[in-house]
Amino acid sequence: MSEHDEIFTADASASDPAAASAAASDQATSAPAATYPAASTSNPADPAFQPHYGKRKKEIQHVDPDDEGAWVTPPALAEKISESDARSAALAHSGWHAIRTREEQAESLAHAIAQGRDAFGFELKTELPNGMDNNGKQGLGQGGRRHGRTGVIHTPHGDIHTPAFVPVATQATMKGVLPEQIRGLGAQCMLSNAFHLNERPGPELIDKAGGLAAFENWDGPTFTDSGGFQVLSLGAGFKKTLAMDVTGLKNDDVIAEGKTRHAFVDEDGVTFHSPLSGKKERFSAEISMQIQHQLGADIMFAFDELTTLMNTRRYQEASVERTFRWAKRCVAEHHKLTQERSDKPYQALFGVVQGANYEDLRRRAASQIASLDFDGFGLGGAFEKRIMGEICAWICDELPENKPRHVLGIAAVDDIFAAVENGGDTFDCVAPARVGRNGAIYTHDGRYNVLRARFTDDFRPLEVGCDCYTCQHYSRAYVHHVLKCKEMTGSTLATIHNERFFVRLLDEIRDSIDGGWFYELRDETLARFYRNGSKG
Repeated sequence: MSEHDEIFTADASASDPAAASAAASDQATSAPAATYPAASTSNPADPAFQPHYGKRKKEIQHVDPDDEGAWVTPPALAEKISESDARSAALAHSGWHAIRTREEQAESLAHAIAQGRDAFGFELKTELPNGMDNNGKQGLGQGGRRHGRTGVIHTPHGDIHTPAFVPVATQATMKGVLPEQIRGLGAQCMLSNAFHLNERPGPELIDKAGGLAAFENWDGPTFTDSGGFQVLSLGAGFKKTLAMDVTGLKNDDVIAEGKTRHAFVDEDGVTFHSPLSGKKERFSAEISMQIQHQLGADIMFAFDELTTLMNTRRYQEASVERTFRWAKRCVAEHHKLTQERSDKPYQALFGVVQGANYEDLRRRAASQIASLDFDGFGLGGAFEKRIMGEICAWICDELPENKPRHVLGIAAVDDIFAAVENGGDTFDCVAPARVGRNGAIYTHDGRYNVLRARFTDDFRPLEVGCDCYTCQHYSRAYVHHVLKCKEMTGSTLATIHNERFFVRLLDEIRDSIDGGWFYELRDETLARFYRNGSKG
């Protein structure tokens, strides 16, 4: 799980109490579910191997079947969104044709190795204009600056067009969804977790397999996070580790009842007990770098210290300085390992900016991390939701424009718009898949729980007009049924839809920035999504 991911289980638990407890663990091994038509494995271009995509309709019925009203998108914006969706669907569709042979992959990687560090880079395309938006509001950066932009991240395994959503395959898999299916959603890249992969199957095995992408059969860029969130969250059995609203929270709310402390932070790193074996283990800047280099992802994150909004100002200050010292050690170890593994494709290292919701700490941390030899940056730690945009702007004011910025663990629709407008390039979160397994479905008209009784005989798709494989082939009634039966098929179908929702949302945002209609898309999308008080 990435930093400050929240577990939304209220909708699911309302109709299925067992679903809430099921959401508490993201550790189970994924069981592949073949939801796509049978196809020749030797011919990925076979039409039977292709997901079917359509265009989103300009008028979409509300997700509440008792509401007879329909949200009508202004015609000019509807036409732009339709064109954006067509491009998004084309990208998703072309992803199947882009699967290369082993020989082509080997040739591409050999070229990347020859290029070395030049194989990674960021190309800036379009920047949001400064000044007032449609609502007369100035940008949140210094001097009214807006940091939102589109661009391309070049990696040895391919390009990432930004802004982009990064699906999370925690243990080199997304529960119930094959990598080929994730590619079919239009996803450009995936993120896995160094802590979990270190626990099993181990970085040595993945290195032996040819790296993370080869191991999981993913022909595209990959990320690994440092494992810092997972290790440090063992420290107190966190219940609301990175809650984004501290109103009414007490210290007791942060600690899960009956949990004991399993991790201890010192200047060198973190000592913890393995959740699998119970044995005492150690994580440090150097160990995290060694693990991630063996995993072989295109983009790695430096080891940082997790703090929460409940930590004191004094502790936050100390943590920012400790994270900076760890970051310098990560850079040094990264340089050493890059030289030792010169026969491998270059792996980029991103430094992580902490500082909670304090402007001076965020700016200081960003300046410190920017002073080091990082290839990009991660915006991490606890974000207070009400000032999400401000925090991103504070950080991006201090970062260079020629390097990419990844926002860790963000998937609320309003948070994504705030983060993009203020400088975020890529985003990851486990929430779309996790809540989908518990029946929560994202649509442009809000989020609803398909497990509720009223969907038992609702034969519409999960979202009318959606181009995902699930919506093109299955009804709410069917997804309701298989989730109620706790069949893996239900988790697969719900996850495919939710992941496609976020991939497509970021595709639309990217097109809107390039096309000059970002603010119209933002205002229309947020008004529509939260019209009925939806979560997410």
